[in-house]
Amino acid sequence: MTKLQRSIYVLLFFILSLGGLYFAAPFLIPVTLAAVFSMMFIRFCNWLENKGMNRGIASLLCIASFMIAICLIVFLLSWQLNGLVENIDAMKQRVVSLFSNFQHWIYEKAGIDLKQQKEMIQSDNGQSGSMLAGFADKIMGILVNTVLILVYMFLFLLYRSHIKKFILKLVPGEEKGKADGVVHQAGKVAQRYLSGLATMILVLWVMYGIGFSIVGVESAIFFAVLCGILEIIPFVGNLTGTSITVLSVLAQGGDSRMIIGVLITYALVQFIQTYILEPLIVGEQVNINPLFTILAIVLGEMIWGIAGMVLAMPLLGMLKIVCDHVPDLQPYGFLIGTEKQRKKRTGVIDKLKAVFSG
Repeated sequence: MTKLQRSIYVLLFFILSLGGLYFAAPFLIPVTLAAVFSMMFIRFCNWLENKGMNRGIASLLCIASFMIAICLIVFLLSWQLNGLVENIDAMKQRVVSLFSNFQHWIYEKAGIDLKQQKEMIQSDNGQSGSMLAGFADKIMGILVNTVLILVYMFLFLLYRSHIKKFILKLVPGEEKGKADGVVHQAGKVAQRYLSGLATMILVLWVMYGIGFSIVGVESAIFFAVLCGILEIIPFVGNLTGTSITVLSVLAQGGDSRMIIGVLITYALVQFIQTYILEPLIVGEQVNINPLFTILAIVLGEMIWGIAGMVLAMPLLGMLKIVCDHVPDLQPYGFLIGTEKQRKKRTGVIDKLKAVFSG
């Protein structure tokens, strides 16, 4: 079989896999989320087991800690959201004023009078009710998937050794050692990436909270937590979080100085994140070049929506590990990776990075 034929077969397999991922999304999304999230707790679960704890109880404690973390985030958001709701009337008046000014601007620039604009807005043909029904259906789906993810996470942690043995049985005897190394390394990539990302988000919460509080944004902690959580989606999340904050400041009646303050806070945090936090905390755990990072996020959103955007980076990192260890797939691993060589640790950041990585 020629190299061209092998490449065609690989591309055909890739296309068929994407089709399968798209049509099986309702089943695969909670399973994949649970598998990736459970990798983050393997080290903690191993530590509990080394202390003499039963694997089932250790897995339950990992799930409990995950649920506690989620509940704390929800509590922070709801606590700050209550303060935001208290000022909802003033925000409504501000939004109405902004919308009215926007309507006049459209009339001046496009020549569409206010009556025509009102007719365009109200021409939904009774679709509002169906939109509300669809929203309620999505909420129920999210709740069901959340329960499924927690159950899957527990089972993945409980049967992780059994699953690993199954993977090793799929390869020939002489390749078992190499396959074991690939499985271990792929799991480590996901663990370190997710753990580093969680640490970075905590630091971002503090920085955004301080910055927004100094600027004078109402419910600053709410927007700080929101901007930090959205960082799980590279490139897209930080812009989305900052845009929401700026729009909320406008709705709160903030002046141009407050908006500039929010943008300056965003710029400073992004500078610190890019040049200090990511090299120090996240590092090169997912060694993917920016082009394929964006392509993976866009493709993930097309196939699995928001869940695909969240899972794009850890899954692509694990795929690169597999490609680097399979001779026929090594060109693809090279394509999605970077050519930067690992430099000798001489700078301050590199020394701190060595401390964090142990």
